[in-house]
Amino acid sequence: MAIKTAVKYQIDATDRKILHLLSNDARISFLEVARVCGMSGAAIHQRVAKLKSSGIISGYGLKLSPGDLGYQTCAFIGVFLEKAHLYHEVAEAFSKIPEIVACHYTTGNYAIFIKVYCRNNEHLMAVLSNDIQQVKGVSSTETFISLEQAFERDIEP
Repeated sequence: MAIKTAVKYQIDATDRKILHLLSNDARISFLEVARVCGMSGAAIHQRVAKLKSSGIISGYGLKLSPGDLGYQTCAFIGVFLEKAHLYHEVAEAFSKIPEIVACHYTTGNYAIFIKVYCRNNEHLMAVLSNDIQQVKGVSSTETFISLEQAFERDIEP
């Protein structure tokens, strides 16, 4: 019995141009994308629909400035687990802590690596002590405070 595998959508240079335009400004109109790409609006709409249905475009959003919202401290925290199989339960508990904005299951020293935004160092200490380290399955943590973010970007299409 042969196992069927999903065929991945192969993007071409036009798809890359569309993705580049949308990743730089998700609010750009399809007509503007069409003008830049030298295509019709309908053709752009069809291509974007294919990119969405294939999973290449997973959504649209806006970027917030944590500092301007009062979150002056960004930290990365390596999390050691009591047992590796507790990952899913710990990740689920972490998803309920609003200051945690990213959670990765990793290789290396830490089982989990998280990114946290806090108002200041005192807030970070409270989140660590009262929330993160109280999660069942967390044995210890190691915290790295970011002094400055040089850049952040999406993956190039």
